Amino acid sequence: MEKTSNHPVPGPLAPGFTGAQAQYGYPQYAPVVGQYAPTQAFPGAPAQPPYAFPAAYGASPAYGQPAPHAVWMPEPPPLSNCPPGLEYLSQIDQILIHQQIELLEIITGFETCNKYEIKNTIGQRVYFAAEENDCCTLNCCGPSRPFTMKIMDNVGREVINLQRPLRCSSCCCPCCLQELEVHAPLGTPVGYVKQIWDPCLPKFVIQNAAHEDVLKIVGPCIVCSCCSDIDFEVLSLDDHNVGKISKQWTGFVREAFTDADNFGIQFPMDLDVKIKAVMLGACFLIDFMFFEQAGQNRQQRAGVW
Repeated sequence: MEKTSNHPVPGPLAPGFTGAQAQYGYPQYAPVVGQYAPTQAFPGAPAQPPYAFPAAYGASPAYGQPAPHAVWMPEPPPLSNCPPGLEYLSQIDQILIHQQIELLEIITGFETCNKYEIKNTIGQRVYFAAEENDCCTLNCCGPSRPFTMKIMDNVGREVINLQRPLRCSSCCCPCCLQELEVHAPLGTPVGYVKQIWDPCLPKFVIQNAAHEDVLKIVGPCIVCSCCSDIDFEVLSLDDHNVGKISKQWTGFVREAFTDADNFGIQFPMDLDVKIKAVMLGACFLIDFMFFEQAGQNRQQRAGVW
């Protein structure tokens, strides 16, 4: 028997993206048991072998391995003027991102490619993200490394491609700041994330495919995880709060001994799906800049310095 939710579905927001957003964990729609059974699940779920092990250290993972217990978000119908695979983003106003724990990285201290599960607020997987990099770049460049991040849907189709070039990680060099390019699909840029120079605060701007500013992101002066979440506020161009990117506290043991982080993204329901994809890319850039820990010392960057 199907279960229906008593909670109302969040409606569209007024122009300017103002208005209250639901708290993290608020159901956006009721899950329907048995409605969707993927024919080909995606690898990488914790405690759900077989995993997607790379053929060689630092090489690309082998996608498309069966994971029969994976629960995926039901595939929405196609939308006009929407890149294929981004239809999922039209139905949600919150995303949860869980980085997977890499045992090899914990034991040896050698950096490995990052992998992430991207879920909605009721725990259904929306996408799976996997970094592509080589051994030399992973261990020589650390968190400042350039990378390509592939984001796949439930059948292993690449729907979003993130490209981060090698840039300076110090705020003393305003001529070579961080940026990230978002493609959906590969070869079709839909937006950019660019760091804005500021001596005290982490600041970014989200641009559309025409390099026009759409949103701004402002982080706290001290970016340090200590028993609480860290919020990067998402603002409209006239400085109204429209959402946030939150690094969530995962507990002392996980924070101290791993660099596997959890994030939450909140944005307006009626925001363009292409800009939602760019915000997803901004979350990964923020993770690498401030929360990715390198080597055995496990040192975390405390701010723009």
